[in-house]
Amino acid sequence: MHVDIQNLCIAFPGATGISHAVRNVSLSIGNEKLGIVGESGSGKSLTARSILRLLPRSARLSADRLAFDGIDVLKASESAMRGIRGKRAGLILQDPKYSLNPVMTAGAQIAEAWRMHRKGGAREARDGAMDLLDQVRINDPARVFAAYPHELSGGMGQRVMIAMMLAPDPELLIADEPTSALDATVQAEILRLLDDLVSRRGMALILISHDLPLVSHFCDRVAVMYAGRIVEQLGAGELARARHPYTTGLLECLPALSHPRPRLAVMKRDPEWLK
Repeated sequence: MHVDIQNLCIAFPGATGISHAVRNVSLSIGNEKLGIVGESGSGKSLTARSILRLLPRSARLSADRLAFDGIDVLKASESAMRGIRGKRAGLILQDPKYSLNPVMTAGAQIAEAWRMHRKGGAREARDGAMDLLDQVRINDPARVFAAYPHELSGGMGQRVMIAMMLAPDPELLIADEPTSALDATVQAEILRLLDDLVSRRGMALILISHDLPLVSHFCDRVAVMYAGRIVEQLGAGELARARHPYTTGLLECLPALSHPRPRLAVMKRDPEWLK
């Protein structure tokens, strides 16, 4: 699996003119764990969603090249895109309580995803869903299978979302702030689970996050975005040697128990970064 993005631009028309949300982004993604970091509104989610062509109708999308494993996403039919979305590339969203169907049980939703992409009968889909719940380390799969989303905790709901995305056995998993709605201990559990599943299944991963230390420990490579552009790309282990002032500014804003400071640094932005 290989994703090739060259000169990607995403814009939105508005009352005061065109707003350029993503500007001239180029990325090449192979069988690796790529972290995309930056502030809210920097274009991280839009960049990742463009791979699946899951953008608002008002979005104006253009690129010199936007390809998923050789398939031209810009020109692909909806039928071809359905062969990518879910089946070959899964998307885990931020908050399961807004992503899961409130009137279907967790098990029914996983089984539906399983049957949609793997076919088979109801019994096979149920067995497949139960196996996926076990893979995401749910202690009582039968209880969770029969539960509705409102009966699940945030961490449990996120595990159900991960199980749904794994049902078609995708080649690429896009995790868009998968732990932002969870407390710190559950965040660590979900990330360890994702790491284990990605490694065991040999999938590629795009992890979208605000958390630089998390990404540096979890990913192979990091792309830093600011105002719709990628300002720096480097190996996850090389973040301490980042050169762009925006990346170093983000790192300096972080509190550290090992180096306590009376006041945290404040980001100083340069208009040149927007050019």
